[in-house]
Amino acid sequence: MPERINRQEIEAAQKRLSGASPQAVLEWGLKTFSGRIAIASSMSIEDAVVIAMAVAIDPNARIFALDTGRLHEETYLTADSLRDRYRTKIEWYFPERAAVETLEREKGTYSFMASLDNRHECCNIRKVEPLGRALSTLDAWVTGLRREQSVTRTDIPEVEVDDNHGGMAKLNPLISWSDADVQAYAKEHRVPMHPLHNQGYPSIGCAPCTRAVAAGEHPRAGRWWWEDPDSKECGLHVGSDGKLHRNK
Repeated sequence: MPERINRQEIEAAQKRLSGASPQAVLEWGLKTFSGRIAIASSMSIEDAVVIAMAVAIDPNARIFALDTGRLHEETYLTADSLRDRYRTKIEWYFPERAAVETLEREKGTYSFMASLDNRHECCNIRKVEPLGRALSTLDAWVTGLRREQSVTRTDIPEVEVDDNHGGMAKLNPLISWSDADVQAYAKEHRVPMHPLHNQGYPSIGCAPCTRAVAAGEHPRAGRWWWEDPDSKECGLHVGSDGKLHRNK
């Protein structure tokens, strides 16, 4: 097994690839971490576009997804459409059964709406812990994050050191793209799109925690809409303090 590249090499790539095209970022990652890099997908249009780009570069590009047990039915349909369209497979990860059973027995099925701490607890069980298991098989991972999605994502680079997961590399190839950029690519390349995007859902997550947004609302307004905008991260991209950490 090849050694994980060090922080200095990742930071050098971060500088070199700042402002680079998504394809250039993916080409670097797929070549550098061959077989030890995977795309994290919620089946959103951003993640679908990243998948389309990646398999065009490497048909064997790895993809993984987290089945929280609370996903929309349309998410599963989109996953199958992507799998069939690109003749690939999706590595699904599930939360630990005992942790979910304990949470729901002790706090009910909607405890996450009672407080931010409760919501973080639910996200930790259903998303963060499974993500940790998924990343334990990798040296790098790829996201569909974009800066305009949220106030918490405005200064994320194309390539970063992920100190929340042992200093591995994290690639955000679409980070500088606008929604129009993503939509145009998806249309041109006939990328399968999550049906809820056409029903006012710019962001895709767990069904109870995601709603459609009204005209003029921020795209992230439909996620955990009962919370302060500055707290709207599930834990997949944040540290133990609930904040996004970025190396400078």
